[in-house]
Amino acid sequence: MIPVVLASENPRGAEKWLALIQQHFPDLQAHIFSPDAGGPRTDVRAAIVWRPPAALFERYPALDLVFNMGAGVDAILRQPGMRESARIIRLEDAGLANTMIEYVVYYVSSITRGFAAYEQHKAERRWQPEIHEPVQAWPVGVMGTGVIGARIANTLSQLGYRVSGWSRSGKPIDGVTGYAGQEQLGAFLAASRILINVLPLTDATRNILDRQLLSQLPAGAVLINIGRGEHLVEEALIPLLDSGQLSRAVLDVTRTEPLPADHPFWMHPAITLTPHISGPTNHLLALAQIRAKLNDAMQGKPITGEVTRSNGY
Repeated sequence: MIPVVLASENPRGAEKWLALIQQHFPDLQAHIFSPDAGGPRTDVRAAIVWRPPAALFERYPALDLVFNMGAGVDAILRQPGMRESARIIRLEDAGLANTMIEYVVYYVSSITRGFAAYEQHKAERRWQPEIHEPVQAWPVGVMGTGVIGARIANTLSQLGYRVSGWSRSGKPIDGVTGYAGQEQLGAFLAASRILINVLPLTDATRNILDRQLLSQLPAGAVLINIGRGEHLVEEALIPLLDSGQLSRAVLDVTRTEPLPADHPFWMHPAITLTPHISGPTNHLLALAQIRAKLNDAMQGKPITGEVTRSNGY
C-alpha cells in the first residue's frame, strides 16, 4: 500500500478522487487532507493536488512527489513550505487535449464560416447563404506548443488552416510553421489572424497578452484565450475591440473566476465567455496516469511530465 494525500481547493473534488481511487486503485492508501487533523505526518511522500493550500506542505513535510490534477502548475509553484527537492508532476493529457481541440475547432470554425450570421437569419426567417473566405485566408497562431498546444496546432493544420506555433524553444510540429523566442514573436503575430493562447502561466508569460502584443496582430484579428486569465491584460481588450484592431475575443479564462457580474466583459457584443470549461479533466484517466507514474517513481524509474521550477512548467 502506498500512502497518498489528496488536496483540492474544492473539497468535493477530493472526495470524487477518493471514491475513484478506492474503486479502481485500491493499492493506493489515499486520504483527504484536513487542516485540523493534528501534527505533522512524515510517512506520506506523495500527494495528488489541485490548487492546494499552503498548510498541506506544513503538515506533510516529507512530500517529495506532488502530482497535479491538471496541466497548469502555477498555483503549486506559488505555495511556500514545499521542499526544494520535491518533484512536481503535471498531467500531460488525460483527456485534456481532446476536449480542448473540440473547443478550439468549434470556435475557429464558427468564426471562419460566419455561423453567427445564420442565427440572425433564423430570427429574421431569412434563407440566405453567406459568402465565406476559405480556411487558407485565416492563418492561425498557437502560442504555447507543449503537449496540448501541439495537438491543437496539428489538428487545425490537418483541417487546412495555415498554422504557426510560437514557444520559447520553437519545438517543431508537422505541418506547422515554427517560431521561437522573443526575436521571432513579432513575425509570428503578424502571421496570425486568429491567435490561440495555450501558454503556461509563469513570471515571463503573466500579462503577455497586452495592448502592445495584440496590436501586432493583423487588423480585425481574433483572440482565443484558453491558457490562464492572468495572461491577458483585461483593461486593454475592450479598447482594442472597439477600435477594430481585434474583431472578437473568446475567453475561457479570466483573472477573477467566477467573473464578477458587473464586469464589462459580460456586456460587450464581441466577447464570448465560457466558464473555464475548454479542458475539463477526466479524473479516471488522470488518476490512471498518476498511478502509473507513481509506481515508476517508487521503483526509481524515470517519469515524464516533471516540472522544471525555473521555467515554471
